[in-house]
Amino acid sequence: MTTVTVLHPGSMGAAVAAQAVAAGHEVLWVPDGRSPATRERASKAGALAVDSLAVALDRSSVVLSVCPPQAAEDVAMEVAGHDFSGVYVDANAINPQRMKHIAGVVCPGSVTLDGAIFGPPPGGQRTARLYLAGDEQAVGVVEGLFKDTHLEPRRVSGDIGSASALKMAFASYQKAARTLAGVAHALAATHGVGAELTAEAETMASNILSDPDYLPSVAARAWRWAPEMEDIAETLRAADLPTEIADATVAVLARWEQDKDRYDLSVATALAHLRGRGTASS
Repeated sequence: MTTVTVLHPGSMGAAVAAQAVAAGHEVLWVPDGRSPATRERASKAGALAVDSLAVALDRSSVVLSVCPPQAAEDVAMEVAGHDFSGVYVDANAINPQRMKHIAGVVCPGSVTLDGAIFGPPPGGQRTARLYLAGDEQAVGVVEGLFKDTHLEPRRVSGDIGSASALKMAFASYQKAARTLAGVAHALAATHGVGAELTAEAETMASNILSDPDYLPSVAARAWRWAPEMEDIAETLRAADLPTEIADATVAVLARWEQDKDRYDLSVATALAHLRGRGTASS
């Protein structure tokens, strides 16, 4: 049995805690200053309340930080202030630069792992993945915490920052796509064509992110798509809807101007051209 401290049991943190409890481990949490809702979640998860963070850390060999991303450094600093020397897993949705800062500056005394959770809060019929990067032995310890549970640990190739980069890459699409869907439906509703938009959307392929091989064809057509996006921006503006996503899309498509009708581009080259002006080589 491993003793783990979870900071802090929100909806995701409590679900993660419950998986560790189900695997036979002792999970601690610190209720001081936490809301009644948090207390209820922790209790249902089977986490044990302790008097202070100092007590929790003294008893634990692993700390899991699952908190709002804006609080990641503050939570890490609290732990570091108690000279914790075990395994510290930052499983928050933060950028690689922040993750490296936490590992190298905020928590130099602990073995820090870069973690990223994908999927819904695990439990019942729901499963999630915990990607981990960093010290191999420490990753093995965390893998053992969730063996045969609904939270599946997965090792990421690369060092500290790579799991966070994976999360940023996925979320950049996931969050933006859902936001864009909201704008699209609002525009369609303004013009009374909401039902038609939904019907047309049902014919679309849903594997856009999982099939990058189509991206060279996007680059090849960017010269035609950019003016269309400018018209879309004008349509949104006339409906008093936000145009920022459309304007940003025009700016991104501009990076593929050099690739007009070049359907023979490799995926690697198309992606490279997004990083800068690049070259016209394939």
